[in-house]
Amino acid sequence: MKSPTIVLVHGFWGNALHWQHVIPLLIQQNFKVKAVEIPLTSLADDVERTNKMINQIDGPVLLVGHSYGGAVITEAGNNEKVVGLVYIAAFALDRSESPGLITQQHPPEAAANLYPDSDGYLWVNAEKYHESFCQDLDPSESIAMAIAQKAPLASTFGDTIVTPAWKTKPSWYQISNQDRMIAPENQRKMAERLNAKEIIELEASHASLASRPNEIADFIIKAASSF
Repeated sequence: MKSPTIVLVHGFWGNALHWQHVIPLLIQQNFKVKAVEIPLTSLADDVERTNKMINQIDGPVLLVGHSYGGAVITEAGNNEKVVGLVYIAAFALDRSESPGLITQQHPPEAAANLYPDSDGYLWVNAEKYHESFCQDLDPSESIAMAIAQKAPLASTFGDTIVTPAWKTKPSWYQISNQDRMIAPENQRKMAERLNAKEIIELEASHASLASRPNEIADFIIKAASSF
């Protein structure tokens, strides 16, 4: 099989540029890389946008999802071009589960720092973004992430998975031990039921893709090189 194209999927309160430290490391190893910008308006919308990018690619695809991006790849991974799934501190959901359902099992440390606006979008308090999302990043980097955060429609938290692709395709999972957005207990539960090819734990915030790019890139490369 030819090497898969790596498609990176961001999560809530982020955008495709959250992968900016990982992308050059993947390209240096001669992998083709795409980073999809999803609308965060509903799981169906986000899966549709991801599938459109997958369908533009010639050959196999490895999906990599951070945070809520894990829910997206769990459904979009059913695309016949997808050969595997890599979860980066992400929601690896089962049938009929939603991000909100998993979150309620062990509410994250930073839950109090979220607030809705009058249009139905859910935000991280910008003044609390650093301590909530990426406490292991330099504040000079996290302030831009806070101001430029891409808020989801709050209703997206309730959107459920129909067909979890990890039940039929190989998967990998990275747990962030210092995560304040998705409780590490929830990450471990989701990782352990995947029958994953490999699970790693990093002493990292929710933004492990930004604070630990070398380890994240190596993990993705290992997955991509297995095909």
